[in-house]
Amino acid sequence: MRRSALAALAALPLAGGPAAAQPRPDVTAMTCAAAQALVARSGAVVATTGPGTYSRIVADVGFCTVEKSTRPDYERTRDVAECFVGYRCVDPFSEGRDGP
Repeated sequence: MRRSALAALAALPLAGGPAAAQPRPDVTAMTCAAAQALVARSGAVVATTGPGTYSRIVADVGFCTVEKSTRPDYERTRDVAECFVGYRCVDPFSEGRDGP
């Protein structure tokens, strides 16, 4: 076998397996209903929420760690400026405070 064919065969396991990175869904490109359905279907999703920003959005508190609670999460979607997409996991003892 020629050297170039061996190199191509050696690279196959690196290309596109289940561990390959997938792009984050972009809620700004979705309709409000589509973003809500994605969160409901997935339970928890890390989504692009704007240029250079992202958020972890969950369907309910069951997708947060035990010590966390939830707050409603409103994001801009393609058709709604403030669409309720799901919830954010927050620390109920420090969220919203400006210091200790």
